Formats: sequence, structure tokens, C-alpha cells
Amino acid sequence: MLRRHPWIFPASFLLLPLLVYFTFVILPTLNSLFYSFTDWVGYGTDYQFIGLANFEKIFSDRLFSNAIRNTAIWLGLAMTVPTLLGLALALGLQGKRAINTVYKSLFYLPICLSPVIIGIIWVWLYSPKLGIVNIFLRTIGLGHLATAWLANPNTALFAVFVAWAWQQTGLNMVIFLAGLTSVPAPLVEAAKVDGANTWQTLRKVIIPMLRPSTVVVLALTAINALKSFEIIWVMTRGGPFNKSDTLAVFMYSESFRKFKMGYGSSAAVILFAMTLIIIFLYFRQTARADELYD
Repeated sequence: MLRRHPWIFPASFLLLPLLVYFTFVILPTLNSLFYSFTDWVGYGTDYQFIGLANFEKIFSDRLFSNAIRNTAIWLGLAMTVPTLLGLALALGLQGKRAINTVYKSLFYLPICLSPVIIGIIWVWLYSPKLGIVNIFLRTIGLGHLATAWLANPNTALFAVFVAWAWQQTGLNMVIFLAGLTSVPAPLVEAAKVDGANTWQTLRKVIIPMLRPSTVVVLALTAINALKSFEIIWVMTRGGPFNKSDTLAVFMYSESFRKFKMGYGSSAAVILFAMTLIIIFLYFRQTARADELYD
């Protein structure tokens, strides 16, 4: 049988991974889609099929609108701050010097930690009285700027974002470093011979050659930003007054704190659709990049 169907043996090794993937990814996704059309509370079997009622309600929900607004702010910051910082670090640390290797390891270390650990670390850093952030501000004469960063409605979302960006930047740096290895050194030297300064070389030669890496960085950053939950929950739980409540936090809160699983599932479906759009744009840009370099 193996001689007549040689694909059976290698395919058998895929059965267990596919089963695990179906059980823990595909099946829960389909369940969320199903329950988004019901009024299920999260336990028991007593629920009714209510069609699009959850989606009609959610788009008029003030808390959902607030979560969408915060998610948009978070996503906008995520697409710029860690991306530019990662690019700057990659440009500054490219090369094989030993000290560069040390710095690369230090900057990459946060991405190896759990978001929960990152959140706990930054809660300590933001402590109103003993936190390093406020102590530093008082030391340099800016004590009037010291505040309870995570309890202040005006700063909570941005304070949590700083912690998230600190973790994400190292990953972006590594991707850009990999991209820089594909930039031909003779091309850079030719630009300098032609009289291009550092900024012109960067803008006209290096950044265009980093387009594939940039697409990967932006796609991964956007997806990671949309599904950010643990670090926000550890640091603020979406507060104060829902000022740091993103779509992922809203989904969890409605499903597991308010026991409105059907309603929370509708938020999960919307989040999933947003992620699919980003993935679609990523593959389209990747295809364009492949055509460019063919």
C-alpha cells in the first residue's frame, strides 16, 4: 500500500499536529462564531438563537465604541513607535562587533518574557512613590510631571503602551537586522561615492531595500497590537474608567466577567475579522514585493 500511495507515510506525521490545531484553534473559532448569534451566558445549554441581535447592539454600545477608539489609538501608535525604534536600533547595531552582540541580546530580551511579567515589572516602575519613573522625574527637576500613571485617566493607555512597545521593539529590531543583511554593500558604497549623505543613503537606498522586512514588521506588529490583552489586564484591567479598555479587553470582560458569552463572542468575531483584513493586506504586499524582486 505504501508503494502505491507513498504520500500516506509522511502525511501520517501531520495527523497529530492537525488534530491539535483543529481542537485548540479552528474549533474554538467556529464556536465563537456560532455563539455570537446566541444569548449564551457561558455555562449550561439554555440559550436561544437571536440572529444578528448581538451585532446590532454592540455597534450602539458606548463601551464598545470606547474600546474601538482605544484600539485605534493603540494600533496607530504600535505601527509607528516600535517600528521606528526597531529600525533605529537595527541601523545602529548592525555589524559584527562584540559590543553590538551584547546590545542586541539586551534589546531582544524583553520579547522572551511573558507579557504578564512585563506588566508586573512596569507596574513597579510606574509606582507613584517608589517607581523609578517618578523618582527619575523628581531627580531631574521635573517632579511636577510625576503622577499615578496607571490611575490617571489621561495617561493610563499610553503608560501601558510604553510597556508593550518596550517588549515589541526587540522583535522588530531582529527582523530589520535580518533585512539589512540583504542590502548590497556595493550599492551603499556607490551611493556614497555619488555624493549621497547618510540621510539620503538611508532614504533612497536602504529603506527601499528593506520593504519586505517592513511589511513583515508592520503585519506582525498590527496583529500583536490587536490581540494585546495580558499586559493591559495585568496593569490596568482596562481602567481607570475604561480609558485603557481595548477590543480584546472588552471581549474578555463581557464574556467572563459579565457572563455574556454570546455578546462577547460577537466582539471576538469583529476582532477576528480585523485580523483577517491585516493578514490579507500582508499577503498582498508580500506578493507585490515578490513581483518587484523577480
